[in-house]
Amino acid sequence: MSDYYALAIGCGTQNREDEWLEVYFPDPVLNPDSKLISAIADEVDYDGGNLTRELSHRQVAHIAREWRSAGFEHQASYAVALQEAERPLVIVILAKDEAPTSTPEAYLKLHLLSHRLVKPHGTDLSGIFPLLPNVAWTSEGAVDLNELPERQLMARLEGRILEVNAVDKFPKMTDYVVPAGVRIADTSRVRLGAYVGEGTTIMHEGFINFNAGTEGPGMIEGRISAGVFVGKGSDIGGGASTMGTLSGGGNIVISLGEGCLLGANAGTGIPLGDRCTIEAGLYITAGTKVELVDADRNVVETVKARDLAGKSDLLFRRNSLTGAVQCVTNKSAVQLNEELHSHN
Repeated sequence: MSDYYALAIGCGTQNREDEWLEVYFPDPVLNPDSKLISAIADEVDYDGGNLTRELSHRQVAHIAREWRSAGFEHQASYAVALQEAERPLVIVILAKDEAPTSTPEAYLKLHLLSHRLVKPHGTDLSGIFPLLPNVAWTSEGAVDLNELPERQLMARLEGRILEVNAVDKFPKMTDYVVPAGVRIADTSRVRLGAYVGEGTTIMHEGFINFNAGTEGPGMIEGRISAGVFVGKGSDIGGGASTMGTLSGGGNIVISLGEGCLLGANAGTGIPLGDRCTIEAGLYITAGTKVELVDADRNVVETVKARDLAGKSDLLFRRNSLTGAVQCVTNKSAVQLNEELHSHN
């Protein structure tokens, strides 16, 4: 196993105070060969630990040469391309997967997710929000909000319009990474840091937050909140949503297993196992009272939805006559009832 966690060289945007607004890493490396770092250690004065360092174009040219001499042609080719950039250049070396301490480090970790090098919850994102400045994402790239009025005026004076597409901490993923084998109808609804598995289709109202995503294949017509991961073959129906750790889910990690379905305008605040369905319009939270119904439509007992978290082959529905939330169980779910009783 590599002695290092990640490595990347990129280019980005700074404001007039030389503060990073965003960074683009075209070829991040997870668990890089130690020889890859040793070849450039002297050039970047690296002596261990996590490092973020701005580079001159001359230094990047030297790094490209050293990597090529050491046999790392792939990485060298990206370094050669970056030395032509008219943007500030930066290198990030992460010896360990620790909480990011700089904007370039934060952007590298978001790139690792969207490049499918790590899955949601697979990298430490603690304290990432203060490291991501809130900027204007415009037709000319990231602009510091304090500099935006002047940039808009200058554009008008030159006969142009500086279009502001968003004001946010996170850019859209596809401005940085376009994963292979996916369809995204509205790219503004997928943030950098989303993990979009091959075979995933995201329709116009579908949304995927950072540190969240899909194993693929799957159809996403609703919302995948931060921290939520959806297994292969699972679909999120139109208007459906998942409760993320940033929107009331607390420390509970919400996930969907394989072959699940959230019906239109449905939602879940508990993790689901494989082959589970929540009918259209029904939102399940951890405290929802659920009647367990056997194959003969008899109510076996009533539990809280959190007691069913992570169980497979369950159908959640609302009784149209009584309004009660019910879970249709199979044999394994009936066995679950006995387990619940044994813990009382």
